[in-house]
Amino acid sequence: MKITPLDPSQLYKPCDISDLTFASTDELEDIDLAVGQERAIESLKIGIRIAKKGYNVFAMAPSGTGKLTSVLQLAEHEASRQPIPADWCYVNNFNQPAKPRAIKLAPGQGRIFQADMDKLVDELSIAIPAAFDGDEYRSRVGELESKSRQHEIDQLSQLRDQAAEAHIILTETPTGYAFVPSDDKEQPISPEEFNKFDKDKQHQIQDTIFEFQDRLQNLLKKFPHWRKETKRKLQALNREVAELAVNHSIDDLLAKYAKQDAIMSYLKDIKKDIIDHIRDFVPHSEKVISFMEFPQEQNPFKRYQVNLMVDLSHKKSAPVIFEQNPNYSNLVGRIDHQAFMGSLVTDFTMIKPGALHKANGGYLILDTQKLLFQPYAWESLKRTLQMGEIRIESLERALSLISTSALEPEPIPLDVKVILIGEPLFYYLLSAYDPEFHDLFKIAADFDDTVSRETKTPDYARLLATLARREKLRPLSRHAVARIIEHSSRMTGDTEKLLTHLRSITDLLTESDYWASSNGHTEITNSDVQQAIDHKTKRLDKIREKLYENILRGILLVNTEGSVVGQINGLSVLQLGDFMFGQPSRITATTRLGSGKIVDIMRETELGGALHSKGVLILSSFIAAKYARKSPFSMAASLVFEQTYGEVEGDSASLAELCAILSSLARVPLRQDLAITGSVDQLGQVQPIGGVNEKIEGFFDICAAKGLTGTQGVIIPASNLKHLMLRWDVVHAAQTKQFSIYAVATVDQALEILTGIEAGEADAGGGFPPASFNAKVDAQLQQFTTIKKEFSKSQSSDDITTGDQSSEK
Repeated sequence: MKITPLDPSQLYKPCDISDLTFASTDELEDIDLAVGQERAIESLKIGIRIAKKGYNVFAMAPSGTGKLTSVLQLAEHEASRQPIPADWCYVNNFNQPAKPRAIKLAPGQGRIFQADMDKLVDELSIAIPAAFDGDEYRSRVGELESKSRQHEIDQLSQLRDQAAEAHIILTETPTGYAFVPSDDKEQPISPEEFNKFDKDKQHQIQDTIFEFQDRLQNLLKKFPHWRKETKRKLQALNREVAELAVNHSIDDLLAKYAKQDAIMSYLKDIKKDIIDHIRDFVPHSEKVISFMEFPQEQNPFKRYQVNLMVDLSHKKSAPVIFEQNPNYSNLVGRIDHQAFMGSLVTDFTMIKPGALHKANGGYLILDTQKLLFQPYAWESLKRTLQMGEIRIESLERALSLISTSALEPEPIPLDVKVILIGEPLFYYLLSAYDPEFHDLFKIAADFDDTVSRETKTPDYARLLATLARREKLRPLSRHAVARIIEHSSRMTGDTEKLLTHLRSITDLLTESDYWASSNGHTEITNSDVQQAIDHKTKRLDKIREKLYENILRGILLVNTEGSVVGQINGLSVLQLGDFMFGQPSRITATTRLGSGKIVDIMRETELGGALHSKGVLILSSFIAAKYARKSPFSMAASLVFEQTYGEVEGDSASLAELCAILSSLARVPLRQDLAITGSVDQLGQVQPIGGVNEKIEGFFDICAAKGLTGTQGVIIPASNLKHLMLRWDVVHAAQTKQFSIYAVATVDQALEILTGIEAGEADAGGGFPPASFNAKVDAQLQQFTTIKKEFSKSQSSDDITTGDQSSEK
C-alpha cells in the first residue's frame, strides 16, 4: 500500500470562528481563573474543610499556572465562612520576667486591652504623683516625721535632765555628744578645777559620767530602730495612699475583664507591682550612677505595656496569609535585641510575630521551593504542626549553638491550615524521603497545565477576557481570541488541548497589547497577536540562526537532495529557556559480519543517554527477531550521530537509526530529501515522540533556505497526527505540494517511502517476496551467516591439520 502525504488540513487545526459568538471580549463576563481545574479545586476543598490534624494540603502545579491565585481565592472564600479567631498578646511575667505570658483575647479585643493598659499607666502617672503631693499626705508624713524627731528629742532631754541632777552637763560637739561635770551653779568645771578635787571625788564624777555615757550609747542604739519604724510607717502610708490611687483605675479594669481569668490574674500582678514600685511614678531627682553600678531602667513603665502579637480588629473573617519569604524567623517569630550601654538587651516588648501567629485560626500559604531552601524552616514548620503550638526561640538556641540566658515566651496554641504550593517534583521527593510528610500533608491537589479544547473553548475566551481586564489591557477581537486559542494548542503540543499556564498567556496578552498600541488599534487584533508571537521568537532564536547558518554554509553536513546508503536525516529538538526548535542531524550506520551486536558510538564515548541506549538495544532485538529466526544473527553494526558534540538523549531517533542500519544491510540508498523522527518497539511499530512540530519546521527551514524541490518532506509517527499545529508557511508549502508530511505506523511503511521499494511481508515460512526491501536485508544476513559458517569450518579444518602434523612429528 502506497503511503501518501498528509492532507494540508491535517497539519493545523484552526479555531472555528463560528464558535465565538462575540465581537469583542468586552462582551464576556469574568470567570474564575481555575478553568478546567475541577479535580484540583475539589481536592483543595476537601483538605480545607476537614478540620482534623494532618489534613494540610499540597497544591501541585508548575510555576506560572496560576495555582497561587486559585488557592488564595478558594482559601479566602472558605475563610469568609469562618469566625474571626482570637487575638493574642504577650505581657510581662512579674514573677519570672524571662518567661513572658501569652494572653488570649476575643477578636478585636487585643487592641482595646492594649489601649486600656496604656491609659492605665497614663492615669496613674498623674493620679499617683497628685496623691503624694496632696496636703493630707504631706500633713501625715510631717506628723510621722515630727513624732519621730520629737521622740528622739524627748529621750535626749530626759537623759540631759537626769544628768543635770547629778551635776553632769550633756553637750553637743561637732563629733557627737559629751558629758562635762558642773558646779552648783550648773557651770562646767574646768580641767584645772577638776584636778583640785581629791581623788575620791574625781573617781566619783568619772564613774557618774561613764554611767551616763553608757545610757547615752544605749539610747543612740535605739534611734535606728525608731527611724526604721518611722520609715515602715511611712511605707505603710505610701502603700495606703498608692492603693487608694491605684484601686480606682485598676478596679474599673477588673470589672471590665471580670470574665477573663488570665487578664484578671495579670491585673492583680500589675497592681502589686505598681505598689511595690510606686517610686517610679513619683518625680524625684536623678541618681548619679557610678561607673560600676548597673544602669537604671530608661523606661520603668515599659513592663506594663502589652505586646499585641495578633490583632484581628480589622478582619471580618479568618485570616489568609501568604508568606513570600518563609525563613525560620518569619514563620515562628523572633525576639529582637537592642544595644544599650555596650550590651544587647531584650524584653517581652521585642517579641515579634511570625506568619504562623498571623494565620493562626485561618490559612497559611507557603511556596515549597522557598520553604525548603531556607535553613531549618521546613523542620521548624513540621515541629510546630506536630506539637500544635508556636514556640518562639532563636535559631541558635534551638540548635543548641549558644547557652546564654534568653527569653522563653509562653507557647501559643496553634490551629492553622497550611497549604503548600510547588512543583510536583517536590511533592514526590518529600513523599519518598521524608517519612513525616504524609502525616502532616494528607491531601494533594494536582493542578493540570492543560484543558480540553473541545469543551473549554468558550470558558477559555472568558479567561482571556478576565486576564485582559485584570491586567488593564485592551479588549481582544474575536479573531484575536481565535489566534490565541490556536497558539495555545501549539504551546501544549496537542490539537485537542489548551494551555492553562497563566503566566505565558498573560505575557502574550501584554505583548499583543503593546503591538496594538504601536499599530494604533483600539482593541487587540489577530495581527497584533501574531506580531507578538513572531517577535518573541525573533528575540530568542540567535542560536537557532547560527546553527542553521552552519548547515547552509556546509559546516554541518545535512543533505536535502539525493540518496545515500546507510545515511539518514534524523530530527531532534533543542530547548533553550522558553524557546524550542528542531535540529536536523545526519545519522550514519555501517554493517559487517559479526555476532549480532550494534555498537552505539554515542554510548561508547559517553555522549549517549540511557534512553538513547535503550532505543539502540531495541533495534538489535527487532532485527534478530524479524530476519534471524531460523539462523544465527551474524551481523555487527555501528551507529553514530555525525557532527554531534554534546550528549544525545531520548529514543525518538530509533526509527531513523533502524532505517539506516537496514539500508546499509540491503545496500539500498535512502532519500536525503526526507527527514524522519519516531521511536520503534521490538515489534516494528512506530511510537509517538515529542516536539513533532518543531522537528518538522526545523527540517523545512533548512530545505526552504536551500530551495524547495517539491520532493522534500518529513516522516512522522501516525500517532503524532493529533499533535500537528504547524506554522502557516509549512502548511502553505504542503498546500502547494512543495513540502510533504508522511505519517507511518510501522518500520516497513517508513522504508517504502525512504527507498521507493516495497518492503515485503513475510510468508508462512518466513520468506519475503523477491526484490522486496526485506528480501534484500534477509539475503545479506543469510550471506553473513554463510560466510561465518564457512569461516568457522575452515578454522576447524586448520585446527585439525595442525593437530595431525603435530602427531606425525
